[in-house]
Amino acid sequence: MTSPTPSSFLRLLQLSSPTLPIGAFAYSQGLEAAVESQVVTDEASLGHWTSEQLEFSLGRVDLPMLWRLVDAVARGQHEREFELAARLVAMRETRELREDDLQRGRALMELLGALGGASTSHRAPGEWAAWPFARATAHAIRAWKLPVREALSAYAWSSIENQIVAGVKLIPLGQVAGQRLLLAFADRIPEICDASIALEDDEIGGTLPMVAVLSSQHETQYSRLFRS
Repeated sequence: MTSPTPSSFLRLLQLSSPTLPIGAFAYSQGLEAAVESQVVTDEASLGHWTSEQLEFSLGRVDLPMLWRLVDAVARGQHEREFELAARLVAMRETRELREDDLQRGRALMELLGALGGASTSHRAPGEWAAWPFARATAHAIRAWKLPVREALSAYAWSSIENQIVAGVKLIPLGQVAGQRLLLAFADRIPEICDASIALEDDEIGGTLPMVAVLSSQHETQYSRLFRS
């Protein structure tokens, strides 16, 4: 693991940018239902909601799986890559969470193909069902020669930023409150990434029952800004 070069640093910013056209803004990952149910009502409760996402979802599922997917892609281990991706999709607890993940993964791979940054030649027809966002991100990391440790932090930051931005819109909160939360999470992300890398294979996995319930309820919520 080396320090990012100036160009790779800018690539990291591009990959984690909210302007990246992959549709990350379209889903709230249960947050819209949480606001509707008054589980999340203010800055403090949004911070608690996002903190649990960081520790028990990103830290125990997405980040350790991304770490392994990057290694599998780098080694050309297509079978292991597919198995890891399928396992990650299977850990999504609702259809909404699964479709969010797969839609972003598919969009990122199509974007990389359009930019000439990744090959999908080994993708079998219909295999998009096993292209979660972390798998597509692993291909971007490999294609753009990004430093893996920093890429994990960028992945976590992008996910947390999406939740905070959604919360600012939904509650609603002022922009300063959102930035306060982001500032606090910036101090936690490196340690969460380090802990995720240290996990053994049989330690990967996490559950957020309230998120699963609220994500399911979101499907029939009367008024929605985000997709279900």
